Amino acid sequence: MVDSAIEHVKILEDLDYTNMLISLKSSDVKATIEAYRLMSKTVNYPLHLGITHSGTFLTGTIKSAMGLGGLLADGIGDTVRVSLTADSKEEIKVAKEILSGLDLRTFGIKYITCPTCGRTRINIIELSQKIQSALERINKPITVAIMGCAVNGPGEAKEADIGIAGGIGEALLFKKGEIICKIKEENIIETLVNEISKM
Repeated sequence: MVDSAIEHVKILEDLDYTNMLISLKSSDVKATIEAYRLMSKTVNYPLHLGITHSGTFLTGTIKSAMGLGGLLADGIGDTVRVSLTADSKEEIKVAKEILSGLDLRTFGIKYITCPTCGRTRINIIELSQKIQSALERINKPITVAIMGCAVNGPGEAKEADIGIAGGIGEALLFKKGEIICKIKEENIIETLVNEISKM
């Protein structure tokens, strides 16, 4: 793949044409990473990253995150395309999350959410989805934590600008790891949205 791309680059250069962007996309994550790493050492042209035909939403997201994320973390790549067998809006969301996860771009709120475990005292899965949906239109460069328990929540997510830590029928509201107040479960989303709106 790299040899073929270099041949085509030479054809264009021989014609005094250098306004190009090179793509080496493959559905094989490892092959794609190796190709882009080699190409980045060989030419000085911008590289368009992507894992092509990567799969359905879950599979394609994982493969894209591995391939694009690894290359971008190495400083390789100038443009990206996430290809999913899904609604094209999902491709944009995944691309934004990859860029945001590496702090290459900021697209509003970043989230820290904990997995479920034996200490979880609230429906963290449903609550996380509802909170993210409620905050979807807020475009502030802040980090919001949605944690399942008061034991570890505020401490583990102390880098978050604001967050909640669930309890039985309630949650703690915290900012930068400091507990601010308790909130009844039915008021969590409204209180969190109001507090973020003031920030």
